[in-house]
Amino acid sequence: MKVLKLSAQGVPQSWISLEQAVIHSAAGDVRWVAGSEVAVFHGGHNAITGLQSVITVHSIIGTRGVPGINPFDIQPALANSKLFARDRCICAYCGGHFDEYSLTREHIVPLAQKGADHWMNVVTACRPCNHRKGPRTPEQAHMPLLYAPYVPSLWEDFILRNRRILTDQMEFLMAHVPKSSRLLDALDC
Repeated sequence: MKVLKLSAQGVPQSWISLEQAVIHSAAGDVRWVAGSEVAVFHGGHNAITGLQSVITVHSIIGTRGVPGINPFDIQPALANSKLFARDRCICAYCGGHFDEYSLTREHIVPLAQKGADHWMNVVTACRPCNHRKGPRTPEQAHMPLLYAPYVPSLWEDFILRNRRILTDQMEFLMAHVPKSSRLLDALDC
């Protein structure tokens, strides 16, 4: 299970382990918490009071400090699992819904024609469609795209990079995705 770490302003920073969340809490870095209580850690006993230390971890934590980089300026890393989730495991050419193992990263403008490997030039394709299109553009192959590619927002990227998101974490993230996001339809890969 992962904890959603946010800046004090509520901007996603990273998915962290329970142990990392405990370290942030013990160091006094946690400014606020949200979501459900997901774990309770019991530490040692105070020599003077005899009380045992206890740290409760919530599914969402806001930590102190302001990131040195504007996270909105960072383009999410491209990975097949995130691409397939962005496109809901639907082939951009035939419209079929496939499992992740039957899909490929398809370059709209092929690498052989100096196409780039970035979000705006890739879509999900089933293996037969990818093979049929070959090293041609959709126009050259007479295979029109059924949907357009897009670069996921910061909020979408946090959803795409974690397959085991708790309900309260998902609600928090989904409240911030653009209204045009395909993720609003479903995450069913």
